[in-house]
Amino acid sequence: MALTSGTKLGPYEIQSQLGAGGMGEVYRARDTRLDRVVAIKVLPASFAADTERLRRFEQEARSVAALNHPNILAVYDIGSYDSAPYMVCELLEGETHQCYSDDGKRGCPPCRCTRSLTSPVGTRAYG
Repeated sequence: MALTSGTKLGPYEIQSQLGAGGMGEVYRARDTRLDRVVAIKVLPASFAADTERLRRFEQEARSVAALNHPNILAVYDIGSYDSAPYMVCELLEGETHQCYSDDGKRGCPPCRCTRSLTSPVGTRAYG
C-alpha cells in the first residue's frame, strides 16, 4: 500500500516514502499534534489477518517503547490505516548501517536516510 504525500494517518501527515521491502514501507511524516518529524512503518495489510503476527508486532512495539537507550529507536505510537498496522518511531537522519562493511569502514557513498526499520530496534552507524 503506497501512501502519497499529504495522506493522513490520524495526526500524522505523510511527507515522502523512505523505503520499502517485504516487511512493509517506511515513510517520513509530520506529527501535527507535536509538530515534529517522525518515521512511520506501515506493515502489509496481510499482517492484520494473522492475529499471532499482529500480537507479536504490538508486543514488540510496547516492549521497545518502554526502553530508553541511544542505540534503540524510540517508538511513539502504533495504529492501523485501511487494515494495515503501523508503528510511529523517531526519524533519524544520516546513513544506514548498510553503508558500512563488516569491519566498520564505509562501504557506500554518503546518503540521507534513516536507520533500518525492519525492526524498531536498530543500530546506529558510527564512522
